Parts: sequence; C-alpha cells; structure tokens
Amino acid sequence: MRGTLMLSWILIICLSQVAVQSQYYSKSRPYHPRPPKVTNLHFFMHEHTGVTAVVVAQANITSNNSSVPFATLVAVNDPLRTGPEPDSEVIGNVQGISLLAGSNASSTQYIEFGFNTGKFNGSSLSVFSRGEPGLAVVGGRGRFMMAKGIALFNPILINATNVIIEFNVTVIHH
Repeated sequence: MRGTLMLSWILIICLSQVAVQSQYYSKSRPYHPRPPKVTNLHFFMHEHTGVTAVVVAQANITSNNSSVPFATLVAVNDPLRTGPEPDSEVIGNVQGISLLAGSNASSTQYIEFGFNTGKFNGSSLSVFSRGEPGLAVVGGRGRFMMAKGIALFNPILINATNVIIEFNVTVIHH
C-alpha cells in the first residue's frame, strides 16, 4: 500500500512537471527568406483510361448518362513526358485525385507533379484547384520549396482511352 502511494505521488509530480515545461509552439523569430526564383516548366501528361486513371467512387444516380458522370472520384498516376509522343522521355509523374462535380465535366484537382530526372529530381509541385484557365500551384518540395504559381494546360488529345495534356507551369519558389 505504501509503495503504491509513493509511486502515485512520483507519477503525479513527474506529470505536473511535463505539463509545466511543454508548449505547443516556439518563440517567434524574424523570417529571412532566400531570394525568390521564377521557373518555367513545359511538359505533357499522358493518361490511359483504366490504366493510369481509375474511377474509385461514383454516385448512384440512374439518370446520369454523361461520359463523365456527376460526383465521380478518379485516382490518377500518369507519366509526365517531354513531348506529346508516347515514346518521349519520362521526366516524372502526376499523382492525385480528380473530383468531377459538374454537369459540364468540370473538376477539382488535388494532384502533385513529381519529377525524377534532371535538375528537379526528387522535387514536386502540389496543385489544388478547379479547372480553367489554369490550376493553382499551392506548394512544393525539394527545389520547389515554398512554391506558388500557375499551371496552364491545353488538351492535345482526348479520346475514349487516351488523354494527352500539355502543361506550361510558372512557379515562384525559394
């Protein structure tokens, strides 16, 4: 009994010290950013329906006979290439989800352009935006740390099995 009481007091004292010593934030300090850089990127996304873009959820609406039905969630993992040709060099990939939420095939994109060759190997750009005229770049990793910008796109080919989209991306980063 005495040992249990002593252990209880030790635990209470230790826990009270932890609560007094811990904070969820640190002292604020001035921010000294590196000079910003502007980078322009040009690449092509190659999508193959059912292979690199798959419907993962869809609303059960019987009157929905559109080719891109309302309330459809699509997962994508598409290669990024230097050109529109299927055999052009792969420089990375785009991964994420697309939510088709409009009757006119409008969508909201939650995607990341990841690069795995050249100067930007290991870097990525995060995009979170609704369609046209471009997608908002809202962040990045690696060489694109603290990125912001715009990803303008132009569909080159859209058919039942393939989609090729040209991207011109302007990014401001540190």
